Amino acid sequence: MIATRIKLALALLLGTSCVTASAAEVAILRNGFTIRHEKRILIGNTTRLFLNTSDETSFIDVPTAEIERIEPDLSPPPAPDPAPAPSATPQAGVVASPARSLATANLPPAAHSTIGVSDAVSAASDRYRLDPDLVNSVIRAESGFNPHAVSRKGAQGLMQLMPETASKLGVPNAFDPEANVDGGTRYLRELLERYNFDLIKALAAYNAGTKRVEQYHGVPPYQETRHYVASIVRDFNRKKLAQQKAAKAAQAQISAKGKASEPTAQTKTSARPAGQGKTASATSATQTVAKRTNPPTGN
Repeated sequence: MIATRIKLALALLLGTSCVTASAAEVAILRNGFTIRHEKRILIGNTTRLFLNTSDETSFIDVPTAEIERIEPDLSPPPAPDPAPAPSATPQAGVVASPARSLATANLPPAAHSTIGVSDAVSAASDRYRLDPDLVNSVIRAESGFNPHAVSRKGAQGLMQLMPETASKLGVPNAFDPEANVDGGTRYLRELLERYNFDLIKALAAYNAGTKRVEQYHGVPPYQETRHYVASIVRDFNRKKLAQQKAAKAAQAQISAKGKASEPTAQTKTSARPAGQGKTASATSATQTVAKRTNPPTGN
């Protein structure tokens, strides 16, 4: 009888734990971004955030130290989906992803600027106050840095702008790297502002459209969109971790040089008047610091 009660208590406890683990939560990151998730597990120094418990492949790995706090998600549950399949024609304002079979445009683009992709990203990032690493991660996911990329749905260029979207953003030629990156970065900035700098929602809207994100209060249950969001966040996090390691290595090298240049007790001093010792010259060095992605201020 006692054993039966113990088994029943354990079953109830495990049942309660499962509900708690799968309850929707929001991870608040130190860089100001938020990630809504339905389950999380700790793997070493990394926290794996699952976007949906029904799909174990839809997750984002975040360094645990970068998570400031976890809060319950108080947003209302998503409404039933009356929409057609996600492969339907994108709505106005939707930016297609490279998962839709990117190809090369048949006709050569006209009136291209001579500016390179790196310079275009740098200029647009400064103009719209976004981290260039984030813009580069989006371009990698959208087109693989192919300025002539065209999707089956007609999205064009580096940041895969649909013609109607490009028109609204004032981009006359989506195959012009400078104009395309400027328009795509501006659109991403607008989405971040719309969702209070929730990076996950902004990326989901860039891929699936704002109506779907608002319908589901987050990433829509489309495998393509979830893979798209996760791939960009992983690529962005990888860059930031690499920058942090480089900064620590540079700091350690500077510290080692500083210690090596310090005078020791065995250092001989030259003949000088009383009260004057040998002065060690100061050495300056430039340290590369990993740039953090703080939410930009309003326009």
